[in-house]
Amino acid sequence: MNPKSRILGLLRKKVLILDGAMGTELHKRGLPPGVCPEAWSLANPAAVGDIHGAYREAGADVVYTSTFGANRLKMGQYGLTNVGETNRLLAEIATRAAGRGLVAGDIGPTGHFVEPFGDVPFDEAVAVFREQAQGLLEGGVDLFVIETMMDIQEARAALIAVREVCDLFCMVTMTYEKHGRTLNGTDPVSALVTLQSLGADAVGCNCSAGPEGMLGLIAAMRPHATVPLVAKPNAGLPTLVGEDTVFDMDAARFAGFAAPLAAAGVNLMGGCCGTTPAHIRALRDSLVDVKPVAPDRHAAPAASSARNAVILREGGPLAVIGGRLDAAGDETLREGLLAGDFGPIRQAVRAQEKEGAQMLLLKAGGAGLDETRVTRELLEQIAPTTRSTFLLVADKVETVAQALRFYPGRLLVGVDGADAASVLPVVAQYGAVPVLSIPAQGGRAAIRRAAADARKHGFAREGMIIDCTPAQINPATLREAVAMIAWCEKSLRCRTLMNFTRVGQGLPEQPWLQAGLLAAAQAAGLTLAVIDPAVAEPMRIRAAGDWLRLGGDSFSSGRT
Repeated sequence: MNPKSRILGLLRKKVLILDGAMGTELHKRGLPPGVCPEAWSLANPAAVGDIHGAYREAGADVVYTSTFGANRLKMGQYGLTNVGETNRLLAEIATRAAGRGLVAGDIGPTGHFVEPFGDVPFDEAVAVFREQAQGLLEGGVDLFVIETMMDIQEARAALIAVREVCDLFCMVTMTYEKHGRTLNGTDPVSALVTLQSLGADAVGCNCSAGPEGMLGLIAAMRPHATVPLVAKPNAGLPTLVGEDTVFDMDAARFAGFAAPLAAAGVNLMGGCCGTTPAHIRALRDSLVDVKPVAPDRHAAPAASSARNAVILREGGPLAVIGGRLDAAGDETLREGLLAGDFGPIRQAVRAQEKEGAQMLLLKAGGAGLDETRVTRELLEQIAPTTRSTFLLVADKVETVAQALRFYPGRLLVGVDGADAASVLPVVAQYGAVPVLSIPAQGGRAAIRRAAADARKHGFAREGMIIDCTPAQINPATLREAVAMIAWCEKSLRCRTLMNFTRVGQGLPEQPWLQAGLLAAAQAAGLTLAVIDPAVAEPMRIRAAGDWLRLGGDSFSSGRT
């Protein structure tokens, strides 16, 4: 049985026990302050093997290699360059000590933020982590753990790197501040949506807080998790005693949170800073009779930026996609992009968010524009500061591939029927949400064919969106579009989208025509509407429709 199948089989039967802290155990065995832990571990293999063995004896199903900082950037601070060999040798130490237990190749942060949030180029970060992952793989690890990540983009780079070298089970755990976000602002749900869609086999949190504080983070993720959840809390909160950082939660008190964490949905559980083999033994004993709570493989589809997730619930509120970032339809925007002036674009992003948009249309193609380059530049400029994610509409497959690889979240991607064969594999590779456009006169048969093609690439029906916008805008086609929305909702169980920006174009009654059509489409079950959120009439109709559908004492158009 291969390691991934073994892990998945174990997760169906029990909560897997992870090991505890490595750094504090190394210091107990003589690691001096200021010395590279990985270099010291190589020089003292017996001490490192003893730590692994102690955790296995305590009941850990999975032990982590002593490679938390064994990447080119971290090791370079100590003048060390033997990255691949270091990871391979430390993995071999762990595999010998673990016996029949599982060994996770441990990948920690570089100590830098990755673009668009920092100074490390994204593809360079991927290369750094790929080098480490390759060494760990050669050392015989059974799975990978990417842990203590504070930058969602760095976590994405590490996950892509692992996926470029193997298909082993890979879990990713972020670390969160007291306010419930990472250091650069990512909340647990956004991280979960981004990472599980990108291919993480398990997602969760480590370090961050004690087990009590971690309960809230897990509870936030659980309703949206399609993969197992991971918790590796500290032994309480740190206090400074003299020059030493002390974690004062003893093993019994720590293990008292095991059952509540498992009930909240944790499937893999261990300890981080301050925990010892005694904590892991107590954890194991507390979970002997606890059955795992399986993740919901059919959670609602979602999109996310680095700072916010939009959950597309069946029967939920209508999501608004601001439609003003369309270079093909806006000459002023196109000229600004040609001149490299992103100021007006930033203003348009902020304005649409303030007006009530949860997502934004992004279409950077147009006469004279290098679509691939301009799309990348736009994302570099606006992704770090916006809460909104994007519906990306592009003419070139290269544009889609580069944007999905780089974007620090989960995008919606327009997939035209003629280009589906080349675009869908890229959308699937990076875990984006496909928005399937239907050819003119295609009808329901064309929708079924498009949905069937998407399913061949691994997309569930509830995980795709059907664009019901008609090619020709007239009363007959609009009535048919509304009927199509209802049919997609009831028969296919797919989410739906409609673009209202061309409806009533040039007519003085345009706002009310859009509002009337929106009301009909929303009543039919529409999921997403591309509109200009500055136009009051459709925004107020949308708010009223949500109030009628969802109930409530008052309603708001979303405008502030």
